[in-house]
Amino acid sequence: MAARIDLTLDCADAQLLAVFWKTALGYVDEPPPTPFATRAEWFAQFDLPEEDSVDDGAWLCDPDGVGPRLCILKVPEPKTAKNRLHLDVRVPGHGTPAERWARIETESERLVRAGGTVLARFDGHHVLMADPEGNEFCVAAAAA
Repeated sequence: MAARIDLTLDCADAQLLAVFWKTALGYVDEPPPTPFATRAEWFAQFDLPEEDSVDDGAWLCDPDGVGPRLCILKVPEPKTAKNRLHLDVRVPGHGTPAERWARIETESERLVRAGGTVLARFDGHHVLMADPEGNEFCVAAAAA
């Protein structure tokens, strides 16, 4: 059996990135672990410094249970270099190359409206983007 993974993004504003990545991926807020009724209740069980807040993190999941969980955690240090690991957001891949490219362009435009930035276009293949805090990701076609 293959190991399951979670992906974790360090950030300055967890709630800002949570809104962006829910829009980008179609993810939803992950419910708190059992037996907790809320994330705040779950968070309160840890012996954390008073200045730490449940809003310093966000936990997102694929509503269909297929994709990995995405954890977004506030850290004190800023992003200083290019990501060594990045996400590829895949749009449906059927149709002609021109049709696939049109869907990639449409998706990248949608993500710009959600707060992302286009960094580079590799015409006919993928668009390199950054989320609102500069984390790089690509928009590309899924396998046909």
